[in-house]
Amino acid sequence: MTPYGLLDVDILSAVLIALGMTHITIVAVTVYLHRAQAHRALDLHPAVSHFFRFWLWLTTGMVTKEWVGVHRRHHAKCETAEDPHSPQVLGLRKVLTEGAELYAQAASDRTAVERYGQGTPDDWLERRLYSRFAWQGVALMLILDLVLFGVYGIVIWAVQMLWIPIFAAGVINGVGHYFGYRNFEPPDASTNIVPWGILIGGEELHNNHHAFPSSARLSSKWWEFDIGWMYIRILNALRLAKVRRVAPNPQVVPGKSQLDLETLRAVITSRMHVFARYGKEVMGPVSREELCRDAEHCKRLVRRARRLLLTEGQRLDVAARSSLEQILAKSQTLATVYQFRERLQEIWDRKAPSQEALLNALQDWCQQAEATGIHALERFSKNLRGFALAPTLAR
Repeated sequence: MTPYGLLDVDILSAVLIALGMTHITIVAVTVYLHRAQAHRALDLHPAVSHFFRFWLWLTTGMVTKEWVGVHRRHHAKCETAEDPHSPQVLGLRKVLTEGAELYAQAASDRTAVERYGQGTPDDWLERRLYSRFAWQGVALMLILDLVLFGVYGIVIWAVQMLWIPIFAAGVINGVGHYFGYRNFEPPDASTNIVPWGILIGGEELHNNHHAFPSSARLSSKWWEFDIGWMYIRILNALRLAKVRRVAPNPQVVPGKSQLDLETLRAVITSRMHVFARYGKEVMGPVSREELCRDAEHCKRLVRRARRLLLTEGQRLDVAARSSLEQILAKSQTLATVYQFRERLQEIWDRKAPSQEALLNALQDWCQQAEATGIHALERFSKNLRGFALAPTLAR
């Protein structure tokens, strides 16, 4: 056997092999652990599911139940002191540099893991091998890398071991709740890091995921690319996966002006789309009309005002809330559209006794919105009456 292992590869081949193996690991995390196990967005064929479980045992030592438990807890307690890895609470630097340690700490809380990790594999292999001998998998991977790639093997193994702690535990959990752009306004700080989810399997589209956690597809805009979704579609075509849920794809039906239960279902299901459209079609135009003096002043002020106007109230600190109050005091029209946004939020938050009660509340909202004389709000309300859900899997 040569110093470069049984395969006797050159350095370029070793680099490509390392990248290929880490990519398989990322796909296993996003497709198997995240979308299939944690959020039940798809069902995988048992052979595919077990391959991913075996591969993760070799390359990360992560236990499915622990990973799922930690992640579901993150969603349930997002941006609070009970969130295992929120940079809004712990600081960006800590999550970036100690992401793996934070995961291990959360995984050691057996009560929380049992509570949030229900429904994960509990077969003989899981009990006798994967959960019981978690670190032995990565040790076996080290041996295999050394045998196959020789002196390059230790570097390949090190890259494999660092990939998930750096990119998933650090970058996604850290940067993905700190910097980036937002398509939607869920009650957390999640962001899309970049619109091309390739390096980390589509997890870069983190704001989209927090807006629709149970969606198998993380992309939302036509120009966003989720490579994890591409693999899911391939598996689905091969009958090795079945997609259960994707984010709703609302559309406005031309000529539809009567609010009915179908409209209500579409509006409630796609509430994040509704609020995104409200920001674009109402908040944006009204802010420009009410606050602008000139083009440069408008560009700066409207961007800041729109961010404050669309942010969930519970996420505003004292300074931000004071700034928001100052902006609203400048314009009664702007204050009105802000109040209507808050009232629309209240319709979803209230515990109505029936769908009919919710429908009546939405009808009242539309009638009052259209009576304000604010053209942007009136147009939005009339479009809302025509909301319907469109097929989504074809995208």
